[in-house]
Amino acid sequence: MTSERPPQPDCLTDFEHVNRYWDRSQKTWAAKILPGEYYVTVQPGEVVATTLGSCVSACIRDKVFGIGGMNHFMLPIKSEHASDDWMDSATRYGSYAMEHLINDILKNGGNRNNLEVKLTGGGRIMQNMSDVGARNIEFVLEYLQTENLDVIVQDLGDIYPRKVVYYPDTGRLRVKKLRSMHNETLIQREQAYQHELDVQPDSGGIELF
Repeated sequence: MTSERPPQPDCLTDFEHVNRYWDRSQKTWAAKILPGEYYVTVQPGEVVATTLGSCVSACIRDKVFGIGGMNHFMLPIKSEHASDDWMDSATRYGSYAMEHLINDILKNGGNRNNLEVKLTGGGRIMQNMSDVGARNIEFVLEYLQTENLDVIVQDLGDIYPRKVVYYPDTGRLRVKKLRSMHNETLIQREQAYQHELDVQPDSGGIELF
């Protein structure tokens, strides 16, 4: 006999747009994030899920209070006509993804001294393109080192997409490499996200708490 589905918990302000659903296999509420999105929860048992190709996800939580979340991002690809300061501009996209995730954890009760970080993604799933995943990995590792945040678990690189489920309240991270998956939908989604990065103006940086 299956247990009755509990009511959907309230999400934090500014996350109303994220797709949230009842995960029957996990028997819990889940938030599914797409490229360029992130999600933070304070709800016990709520999980964050995504599917990664060359993008990277940082899974960060306050290990004392169980407040945490996950992002899903990549850096723009360098174009033929890129300026000399292209890399500085490109890394702002990654910094934006990391800073928003961390800041939302802190402003909802997390403590920076309690943060633990797990990383996954950065696969080279588009063999005919430059290794975007490797650049994403290099960025996020350098970023966390600069911010003095230790990575306790990482599953990065390789050639396979990943299905990711993160449990912010406990810190559990489940990663399944999709060795037999047809990648067309995932590749198209990442290419669409890449195009958005190419056409969006730089919105500037934000400060970490």
